[in-house]
Amino acid sequence: MKITTMQGLEDARAQGERSLYPARTKITVGMATCGIASGAGAVYAALIEEVKNKRLDATVTRAGCIGYCQQEPLVDVLQPGLPRITFGQMTPKKARELVVRLSEKKGLPFEDAIYRTDEDKILITGQEVRLAAERAANGYRKVTLIREHPYFKKQKRIILRNCGLIDPESIEEYIACGGYRALWKALKEMTPIRINEEIKKAGLRGRGGAGFLTGKKWELCRLEPGEPKYVICNADEGDPGAFMDRSVLESDPFSVLEGMVIGAFSIGSHQGYIYVRAEYPLAIERLRAAIDQAEEYGTLGKNILGSSFTFNVRVVEGAGAFVCGEETGLIASIEGSLGEPRQRPPYPAQKGLWGCPTNINNVKTWASVAPIIFRGGSWFVATGTEGNPGTTVFSLVGKVRNNGLAEVPLGIRLREMIFDIGGGIQDDRAFKAVQTGGPSGGCLPASLIDLPVDYERLADAGSMMGSGGMIVMDEDTCMVDIARYFLEFTSDESCGKCTPCREGTKRMLQILTRITRGKGRPGDAEYLQNLAEVIKETSLCGLGGTAPNPVLSTLRYFHDEYEAHIVDKRCPGRVCKELISYSIDPEKCPGCLACLKQCPTEAIIGEAKVAHRIIGNKCIKCGACLDVCNYNAVIVE
Repeated sequence: MKITTMQGLEDARAQGERSLYPARTKITVGMATCGIASGAGAVYAALIEEVKNKRLDATVTRAGCIGYCQQEPLVDVLQPGLPRITFGQMTPKKARELVVRLSEKKGLPFEDAIYRTDEDKILITGQEVRLAAERAANGYRKVTLIREHPYFKKQKRIILRNCGLIDPESIEEYIACGGYRALWKALKEMTPIRINEEIKKAGLRGRGGAGFLTGKKWELCRLEPGEPKYVICNADEGDPGAFMDRSVLESDPFSVLEGMVIGAFSIGSHQGYIYVRAEYPLAIERLRAAIDQAEEYGTLGKNILGSSFTFNVRVVEGAGAFVCGEETGLIASIEGSLGEPRQRPPYPAQKGLWGCPTNINNVKTWASVAPIIFRGGSWFVATGTEGNPGTTVFSLVGKVRNNGLAEVPLGIRLREMIFDIGGGIQDDRAFKAVQTGGPSGGCLPASLIDLPVDYERLADAGSMMGSGGMIVMDEDTCMVDIARYFLEFTSDESCGKCTPCREGTKRMLQILTRITRGKGRPGDAEYLQNLAEVIKETSLCGLGGTAPNPVLSTLRYFHDEYEAHIVDKRCPGRVCKELISYSIDPEKCPGCLACLKQCPTEAIIGEAKVAHRIIGNKCIKCGACLDVCNYNAVIVE
């Protein structure tokens, strides 16, 4: 059904609300990649089967990822007039038991719940949907409210506003959450120039990493002579440990499409492209399903929402080259050429796809557009800090207790991210460093734990915002080896077009590898510093220009570790194999045989109830003995 009137939009909203808040029990499973990888598919199948077997009057649905990936698979239970209860780390067995309890009206297993939701706040319209008709019963009150849960307490969800709530393949549920209200306002009540001015007033900066002002970018493209004009969504997310864009596309693809249509109308474009790496099959599948529905409902394609405006979107699958995240390399790839960056200027806004004016924004940038247009730039500026308004999404991974996605106001401090939202360091180890900005970002030490997270402060500290990766490291991390790891990635991903990046990163990698193997030479650290600065200044594109950041930041904050490797032939993090040795403390070893059985080279000898020992020339330093020892008897020096 094509939506051409406000009444049509209201009818779709009403249908979506009946789906989101049915008059019977609703069980929802988080079915994004993180959930599926944790077993959500089996949980979903078990729920459907058991609901059928018990003849329970309930519907089993799916949603995307709410971001609390540490607790996947996640299952929500919503009963009419009662709060929504969320259960984590669900298994098929627990899912069946849950249905049995519902069918026998024994109540929910509140002791297994991780949080409850009393009302849904619709960000676009500001509406609150009250779930509990009256004050919740005692069992419900014992469950922590989602807004008070440590993982969510300091978050503010603008980009992720619908993630984990709606079915990502239901346009009606998206509309029920205020979807396409902003597009209606843009097409019916605003001019292209006014839309552009609202984005400029909001101060929205590109969430792909560079932080360029989105409104300025749109204006440059809109004012550039030449037709046709193109709009591109950059979803080529290639940073190790980063999955923000993937999660948005899998959980709320309509928010990206709506933002692209609004941007296209402001710029004067009628054709858009979403460039997604082929390693994201679920994101691609849900994007294409969303495009089909949007065309069916008239929010994409010809005469959008009954207007005279036409805009089409095509999904292009990338081959996985990291350099195609750079906009000129991405454009070359869409054109069918080798994904190599080109010299700028001219910039894509002047001469982009097929030589025409082109605007490129990241997934998270496009997802931010609709709330700004409906609620206004002044509303957006109220969040964040001066010069850094709004929110951004981080993937919080590494040695932190709570891995997942967190959307926070810009300006939040690293301490709040790592210890409040992230829950601190695993196994109560000491916090050592955090890398922000992906493989081209910098490693920041524990002494900067109170650094505000914004574009300028991170850059001043030797790191960058990047697309939003945040990798946490503990006391057992070797910072020289970390620099080597990321240089290995960027060197391998270099397109080879320019000499500084092609040869320079390779040379830095050779030196770092030699240092971690105990063959460092006097002057290596100084040589790395000089080489990194040359590469940073002379590389053709952003990949080469930022590739030295891990080396420069570790030299800046962890220079003593370089000296330990080069001069003392010692690895303080006890990671580099050529610089460490394994032994067993006879005073602590009870002779339990666990390490002896686990050793792949039979380097451990001993008898039951007698202290073991390690034969040095047979030990390959794999760490298997350390992993299985429950008595802290294995010593790494």
